[in-house]
Amino acid sequence: MRMRADRRNGGTAERRTERRGVPQTFRRTVVPPFRRSAFLIALASVACARMEPPPGGPPDAEPPQLVATVPDSLAQVPGFRGAVEFRFDEVVSEGSSPSTGTGTGDLEKLIILSPSTRVPDVSWKRSRIAVRPSEGWQPDRVYRVELLPGVTDLRRNRSEEGKVVTFSTGAPLPGTTLEGTVVDWSSARPAPGALVEALLLPDSLPYRAVADSSGRFSFGPLPDGDYLVSGVLDQNRNHLADGREAFDSVRVPQGRGNVGELWAFVHDTTPARIRTVTVADSVGATVELSQSIDPRLRIETTAVTVALLPDSTPLPVVSVLPKPVDDSVHAAAAAAADKLRADSLRADSARADTAARRLPGGRPRARPVAPQQLTTRPPLTDRLVVRVSRPWTPGARYTITIRGLRNLSGVAGDAVGTLAVPERPAADSLAAPRDSLQPRDSLGPAPEKARPAPKPKPSRVKPPAPAPSR
Repeated sequence: MRMRADRRNGGTAERRTERRGVPQTFRRTVVPPFRRSAFLIALASVACARMEPPPGGPPDAEPPQLVATVPDSLAQVPGFRGAVEFRFDEVVSEGSSPSTGTGTGDLEKLIILSPSTRVPDVSWKRSRIAVRPSEGWQPDRVYRVELLPGVTDLRRNRSEEGKVVTFSTGAPLPGTTLEGTVVDWSSARPAPGALVEALLLPDSLPYRAVADSSGRFSFGPLPDGDYLVSGVLDQNRNHLADGREAFDSVRVPQGRGNVGELWAFVHDTTPARIRTVTVADSVGATVELSQSIDPRLRIETTAVTVALLPDSTPLPVVSVLPKPVDDSVHAAAAAAADKLRADSLRADSARADTAARRLPGGRPRARPVAPQQLTTRPPLTDRLVVRVSRPWTPGARYTITIRGLRNLSGVAGDAVGTLAVPERPAADSLAAPRDSLQPRDSLGPAPEKARPAPKPKPSRVKPPAPAPSR
């Protein structure tokens, strides 16, 4: 008997025998060991494959649904060492930017872990999102892990629901809830998506949350105690309070849950400066400042000096008002003088607007609803209007000094600027205040009247001379 086989690359083994004097040959296939292992692994993967719907069925338009969290909310887990998990009913997307620990990953932007200011460790595990603090879980603390809306599946169906998991590693269960509204003071409107930070005193443990689309927040449950609550306009969306971002803060004692309105503004440590001074009308100048001033500040005329250059001849100052207040004062006077013309134009505009607000079918067109401005605090402004007793001299230069300007942070100082009056001012620049505030025709300029056709001029061509008679 003789056997031959290529056991490294596979082959056949031959066996030669004789039966009743007749030589016979038997062949069998020899499979290498590594090929047998690959075949068994492929067979196991086919047997364990996930069943999917056949192609061509209806598309999945449902966002991923959260089915469970680990641990359960309001649970006491002393010595917790695992990860907080958000479990979904399908595979979720990791996003185009994976989690790297820098806060730029798509899933990292959806997680807020408190009390901590570091970027947490966020892991993608197909249908689960696991979260751990980068410094590890600390004993005897209350942790709050918030998943913001925005989780998508592999078909880009986006979930609009979030989830908060609050648990304790040994501390008593929390029972405090903070409620309020964050307002952008520069626009006097609620700030959607604002960052809310509550520092537990005296330990200064930072708990963070995000306001909803109307600027409101209901933040809790939190450990009992005194809090320093801040509302921050998080412009870069990193869930942290940066140095130049507008904010407002208030101290909330223990047992009180209503925070009220947080009017966020930029806290400057330097006084306001004059940026530009331009001619408003024949006796007024608009002063643009580098920052908003305290709206409760009343500037007296004695605190403003206007001097004509180069001999510094002073001009008496009549009034110094914020630009919105100055506009309203002179607009009232102009409206009284132009009442008849305004009424006629308003009637024409109303008819045109009514026709424009209707759809082709005759149904009224719906108007978008803008966020309503709040009036519990006066509006901010960074512009003042200074008015003098004599008209500006064309081509002259003036210096304007305002003393005691105080910004929103309470920092006061003096500001100096220069006004350059144009040599040949335009018709609108040095006009009387009422001329620049007259209502304009919303229907556009009136069409020109048709001019009569010119009469044909008599022809000056001389008639031909008569032929001489013969």
